[in-house]
Amino acid sequence: MRSGGSLFRAIISPRRRNASYNSRLVNKLVIANLRHRPVRTLLSILAVAVEVTMMLTLVGLSRGMVEESQKRTRSVGADILIRPKASAAIQLSSAPMPEKLLDWVKSQPHVAAAVGQVVQPIGGINTVTGVDLDDFNRVSGGFRFVKGGPFRSPGEIIVDEYFARERKLNVGDRIELLSQNWRVSGIFESGMLARAVLPIRRLQELSSNTGKLSQIFVKVDRKENIAPVLAALRTSLEGYPIFDMEEWLSLISMDKVPGLNAFIKVIVGLSVVVGFLVVSLSMYTAVLERTREIGILKALGGSPLLVLNLLFRETAMLAIVGSVLGIVMTYGTRSLIMGLVPASLTQIIVYDWWFYASAIAMGGALLGALYPGWKAARQDAIEALAYE
Repeated sequence: MRSGGSLFRAIISPRRRNASYNSRLVNKLVIANLRHRPVRTLLSILAVAVEVTMMLTLVGLSRGMVEESQKRTRSVGADILIRPKASAAIQLSSAPMPEKLLDWVKSQPHVAAAVGQVVQPIGGINTVTGVDLDDFNRVSGGFRFVKGGPFRSPGEIIVDEYFARERKLNVGDRIELLSQNWRVSGIFESGMLARAVLPIRRLQELSSNTGKLSQIFVKVDRKENIAPVLAALRTSLEGYPIFDMEEWLSLISMDKVPGLNAFIKVIVGLSVVVGFLVVSLSMYTAVLERTREIGILKALGGSPLLVLNLLFRETAMLAIVGSVLGIVMTYGTRSLIMGLVPASLTQIIVYDWWFYASAIAMGGALLGALYPGWKAARQDAIEALAYE
């Protein structure tokens, strides 16, 4: 307290006219106050850090899932996508298209190859995909296996590295999906088509979609023929949504996914409320704990503006340290997610959101300190000195 009182006197002394010198003294007083109450300081920093981590993690998850979907779709190597009639923009239709359409598409001029796909949910946001490997290889060049190889029988399945890591699978292991027991014949590099792939005939049978497809990927012989083939398909297949792949990939974006931006705004709003309440409570407690200190400061001639300055600087320092810690913690959440559920969730580091998350946390913290600061600045010096 003696050192704090010395700082008080130095700050308000009329002989101290140097603004930068006074600012340094105020900062020293703020740091001394924070160090004097380490538990409260640590909890406040953690509250801001959790707020920042929550925002960055959820935005990173949302963007990561979208980018992963784009990557896997692009890896097919197709130029055109044909989807069922009345299908939603980015959702698989419940009214699949007839498989005989695939043979017709293959026969069209300038179509080098085409592959049909069947997609079936297997719980949560996970799906399993069925394809004919020969057709898929002609369109994409085939899967790149890190272990094992393609399925050879209807009872085998191939999975990507992330799916194998999440389910702790190796070649030859058994896994139960769709109430069936499958043998893992191969593990392929992640980022191509799907996490788990089955023989298309078997998946059609199990999902009661015999003779039907979820969508068709088309590869054109030359890039300059994409537009003519696309126009011809749209003319012949009236009612079917048909997309150039770049056009389709542009639909799989943060702005086009229904409800995603609204979800992010809600989470950011909740984060601001949490930060506001925690910081407000912390600063209100700090004001009560330091009632006598504030009384001494005002008795020595300190102005209400100086009291507000001290509390706002303390809040800003907590928010800055908390924001940095929150950014660091985001790397931890990414490692945790990619280590435990890499096949279900994908998180990326959203560098462009570092500033936004920190600014939101800072604004919420300063807003939370507004009432405690106003209360402290209005305290009567005599009443504060008599406070027990």
